[in-house]
Amino acid sequence: MTRFNSAAARAEAAPYSYVGTGGRVLYLDEEPAPHSAVRAHRPVLRTYEGAVGFERDPHSELFLLALANFVGQETFYEAAGDRDNRFAMLVRRLAVEDPEWTAGLLGWLRTRAHMRTASIVGAAEFVHARLAAGATRGGCNRRVVDSVLQRADEPGELLAYWTSRYGRALPKPVKRGVADAVRRLYGSRSLLKYDTASKGYRFGDVLNLVHASPDPAKPWQGDVFRYALDRRHHADRAEPPASLPVLTAHRQLMDLPVGERRAAVVAPGGAERLAAAGMTWEALAGWLQGPMDAAAWEAVIPSMGPMALVRNLRNFDEAGVSDEVAARVAARISDPETVAASRQFPFRYLAAYQHAPSLRWAYPLEVALGHSLANVPALPGRTLVLVDRSGSMWSPLSDRSELNRADAAAIFGTALALRADEADLVQFGTGHSRVPYAKGESVLKVLERFEALGGTNSTAAVRAHYRNHDRVLIVTDEQAAYDYRGDPVQQVPGRVPVYTWNLAGYRAGHGPSGGANRHTFGGLTDAAFRMVPLIEQGMSADWPWR
Repeated sequence: MTRFNSAAARAEAAPYSYVGTGGRVLYLDEEPAPHSAVRAHRPVLRTYEGAVGFERDPHSELFLLALANFVGQETFYEAAGDRDNRFAMLVRRLAVEDPEWTAGLLGWLRTRAHMRTASIVGAAEFVHARLAAGATRGGCNRRVVDSVLQRADEPGELLAYWTSRYGRALPKPVKRGVADAVRRLYGSRSLLKYDTASKGYRFGDVLNLVHASPDPAKPWQGDVFRYALDRRHHADRAEPPASLPVLTAHRQLMDLPVGERRAAVVAPGGAERLAAAGMTWEALAGWLQGPMDAAAWEAVIPSMGPMALVRNLRNFDEAGVSDEVAARVAARISDPETVAASRQFPFRYLAAYQHAPSLRWAYPLEVALGHSLANVPALPGRTLVLVDRSGSMWSPLSDRSELNRADAAAIFGTALALRADEADLVQFGTGHSRVPYAKGESVLKVLERFEALGGTNSTAAVRAHYRNHDRVLIVTDEQAAYDYRGDPVQQVPGRVPVYTWNLAGYRAGHGPSGGANRHTFGGLTDAAFRMVPLIEQGMSADWPWR
């Protein structure tokens, strides 16, 4: 059976075709087109800008919303409370109707998509809905709670959410799931980092509520538990046991007179002493009770994590960190294995690039950004990439971020264009224009050519720039404006794949998905890009945790 390598080659075969159901052109030697998991077929809604909107099935709506939902965050079109309620209602519905799928989504959401709060909220709503429906067998509820707790402060966060919503009575699946996570996560260093007065639920509170017993494989953990309880209930006389050297070293540092602390940091071996005591950069300034000068930063930099380094590049410059230390920082943050292990969104590196004043960070951040986009494929043939720069894309991703969806879209669109064999990169809003670039050029430099473009006339942009490309990729929030000549996806022949990357998770889609050659993906990670070559090899795209 012949496989066409391009839209042009298929067009030459037009005499050997017939019109199938729904008006789609089918070729006599055509294999069935692959399908994607996100499905939207019924044009029964309206987008927030008035265009025809396609209703997704509940699984697809929840998947896209979960990947874009920074809980409690206002978006351009949807209030935070409305958005959070829609998320909770979808989780509760599917927890009962399809618990296996929903459990898989929540675990993957935390461990692979790195969405912390949405997965924790989702797990709590999952368990509550299933208990309300009488679904208590099989341990599924307990496993879901355990699966979303991946950092030592998260057991307390889940309990805080549960008690604020459903009261202090904790059902057994919540207690046991949290206890399972506590045995994985609680240790000396995590206690120093996360068991602080700013937390609503301290380690001791969690231990009291869930009655977690130490892991038998960790003989030291019982001492950690007892010390956590003492810190919570008898802080004035709590003493770290001698069996926990990190905690005893930390206590020795804390007992130093304030006037001697800076000298201890800058003395030979000061960096090693800070590391041995689990002293974080966040705690160091308060402990010193003075400014974080170059010597203080240089002492704590060796024990900082890679993303802590990225977030503090501006502080390093302002303090006057030496070029030698800066070179070590640059090498670490741009190391491919370090970038992969940090599991950070690519736009974190853009934020650092925009806010770090020194040019000495520009190249390592560019390299790190490239490593973080390692899954972006080198697409063959001709590709049209359209990046949404309309007003609704400029709202921040979260209250803790200065980055917005417009820049996140530009990162992915530019990376796709740069790696493709041949691509047209287009920005669109009310109007549209091509974004010039050269092969091998820096992603960060190309980003400087994007603009703010007002409304959302995505249909006109596709119509103006589609010229027999082999595929079309649109990175957008899908809130197209009204256009009587149809949705943007409709502008592309049915034989040509159209891939939509949804970055907002609103209810209505801008076109069909899940049918032949119409595919929608979600989120701000690059994992979905791996699906494009697979789909074009004839494989249908399943949910990413399957």
